[in-house]
Amino acid sequence: MSIIVYSTSTCPFCNLAEEWLKEKKIVFQKINVGIDQEKAKEMIEKSGQMGVPVIDVEGIIIIGFDKPKLEEALKEKGFLK
Repeated sequence: MSIIVYSTSTCPFCNLAEEWLKEKKIVFQKINVGIDQEKAKEMIEKSGQMGVPVIDVEGIIIIGFDKPKLEEALKEKGFLK
């Protein structure tokens, strides 16, 4: 089970998403696409987007910090009840 947050160090919405996940005690992998070009390409291939955050909840791609969609994906994959 894995969650990946593609972000950059200067993105306020990325920070909000990461803090929200931490508050929910959800473990995630943070990837800074500002410094990892291979992961940036991976993010674009998955989402079709160049903007961050892009959150991958076991294959469910959420673009931006869309809390309702993120909650729904986390519940669907068993991370939240």
